[in-house]
Amino acid sequence: MDKYYLTKERFEELKKELEELKGAKRLEITERLKHAKEYGDLSENSEYAQAREEQALVEARIFELEELFKKAVIIKKSGVSDKVVVGSTVTVKKNDQIIQYTIVGSYEAKPEDGKISDESPLGRAFLHHKVGDSVTVVTPGGPVSYQITKIE
Repeated sequence: MDKYYLTKERFEELKKELEELKGAKRLEITERLKHAKEYGDLSENSEYAQAREEQALVEARIFELEELFKKAVIIKKSGVSDKVVVGSTVTVKKNDQIIQYTIVGSYEAKPEDGKISDESPLGRAFLHHKVGDSVTVVTPGGPVSYQITKIE
């Protein structure tokens, strides 16, 4: 994946998380390691082992976020578009049901809130289509058709 699409709000949330991990969380783990070393033999020291494990998880998350920021693209609300793009809110008709989805990057996807990833089968199917287009998505239960009725 060359790009990770994020809204400005999500970008700021992740930036804050990174600052917290690099600052307070690293200090907290350092203190726990220092305290655990005072117990002596490190080979049988469960506090030390837990702190080292948490340190590894924190460092992995820091690395993940730093890599994400290198490839992050902020989704800009550019008004109404005639085609579905990342950041669009698309209203579709499936059978007699009206559904609204917002196309977001994979780090923001929350299908239960109507936010679907541009990398998901449904999100990918909607991209670059216009109002009036019929989009068919192959699902495990068979093909499902959607009619695009509105793009915001």
